[in-house]
Amino acid sequence: MELTESYTLPVSQLRAWEALNDTAILRASIPGCDSIDPDGENRYEVVLSASVGPVKARFKGRMELKDIDAPHTYTIVFEGHGGVAGFGKGTTHVTLEPDGEDATKLSYTATAQVGGKLAQIGSRLVDGAARKLAGEFFKRFTAQVTGEGAADSTTADTPTAVAATAEPLESSVAPDTASGEDQTKRKKSWTAWISKS
Repeated sequence: MELTESYTLPVSQLRAWEALNDTAILRASIPGCDSIDPDGENRYEVVLSASVGPVKARFKGRMELKDIDAPHTYTIVFEGHGGVAGFGKGTTHVTLEPDGEDATKLSYTATAQVGGKLAQIGSRLVDGAARKLAGEFFKRFTAQVTGEGAADSTTADTPTAVAATAEPLESSVAPDTASGEDQTKRKKSWTAWISKS
């Protein structure tokens, strides 16, 4: 499976980079995310619940950020296991580019391989679920970074269902990035989410 999309985020490149590496924001933005915890330098453990067609499961996965060039790009290597539901593994390359003073174009290309029941339900259904999850992520993420989700969320870790202003550009997207000097503060990428797709 390959998924490529682009979105325009209504914040500066630096703010987008910081938010993409803030675990509280990511946890609130990733649909079904239970936790994102550090597991070494640029490595994270992620737990989330997801459903793809008739397959519903709780996935446990790991992701690692590589080739980090803050605040421009990085690559996420991920793998996740959902018991009998199957597994997913792959990579996601994320790029951030300024789009004016107060906007950023986020692009990503994710390549993933699935097995188990996930592989049996067909690539069209898996691709559709991945695109739907990506769309929901960007709605929530935009609400978080613009502050529009604050009133609907009691804590930074609570997912918000606010429809956001992330503007899809084309069917090509890039999932988050990791920051150089702020890497220690801004932990984890939402890419772990993709490992579930």
